[in-house]
Amino acid sequence: MKIIKLVLVVLTLSVLSALLVPRSSGDEWNKKTVMTFSQPVEIPGQILPAGTYTIKLVDLASERHVVQFLDADGIKVIATVLAINDWRLRPTGKTVVSFAERAGDSPEALKAWFYPGDNFGQEFVYPKHRAVELAVTTKQPIPAIDEDVALADLKTAPIVAITPEQKEVPVAEVIAITPVAAEQATPLVAQNTRLPKTASSLPLIALLGIASLGFAFVLKRFAM
Repeated sequence: MKIIKLVLVVLTLSVLSALLVPRSSGDEWNKKTVMTFSQPVEIPGQILPAGTYTIKLVDLASERHVVQFLDADGIKVIATVLAINDWRLRPTGKTVVSFAERAGDSPEALKAWFYPGDNFGQEFVYPKHRAVELAVTTKQPIPAIDEDVALADLKTAPIVAITPEQKEVPVAEVIAITPVAAEQATPLVAQNTRLPKTASSLPLIALLGIASLGFAFVLKRFAM
């Protein structure tokens, strides 16, 4: 009888351990997200037509990140762009994106993207000529890079920030590329997004529960 009790305790602890261990997801490291834009949207270097796109990180090095925009199926690469850290005080459970104000009827420019639960996001780096226009329109600093930088040089090309006064300044002076204090945090507004679907853990919980009960029943019958 003591052996049966000991086996049941071990089995129970094993089940609980399986439930409490975080389940790894392939989307966590690359922040893979599917977004749907109801209108055309501007990203560094081009305009994306209205539609559904897959966005993910392909390289994460220090404060600069390489981001890819792909088709809805995540197969065809549409654009590869550069981003830098954009820290926020309070992470949310939803995908959050922010847009730069647009001039006239031009498409909105994608400014930053935050993955659910992260306290830092991706602040997109625009070509200098476009960064100047966006900085003047939005009255906000815009990270910028020289025109026509090759993909191979994205991780090493110098990045500056363009101020609303059209001046070039070090990025760290005007953009939170390191963790921010409470008084520095800037709230963002969620826009048109679609959250990535994730599998529920309820089927796993039910299966483990049934398995443990069945095993306990077999042990009890065997001991009689």
